Amino acid sequence: MSFTPLHDRVLVRRIEGDETTKGGLIIPDTAKEKPQEGEVVSVGAGGRREDGERIPMDVKAGDRILFGKWSGLEIKLDGEDLLIMKESDILGVIA
Repeated sequence: MSFTPLHDRVLVRRIEGDETTKGGLIIPDTAKEKPQEGEVVSVGAGGRREDGERIPMDVKAGDRILFGKWSGLEIKLDGEDLLIMKESDILGVIA
């Protein structure tokens, strides 16, 4: 992919959840919630402090992350639905 976010932004691909419940019922598309888990596709170089020093990013490409329900901006890039969000919108990295 030929896209690199700027500053402290992160490009994320949502990881789709299960399509059935624990009891085996199939969940229709209209009843599904958007997943709050994703994989980092690419990251920016990091923000800058007031003195101009770069703040390093805590996440890297390939990390599985959790993010808030309404986090990020949905975009379509190369026919794929992705999210762009600030690093501060990420709640944590899944080990």
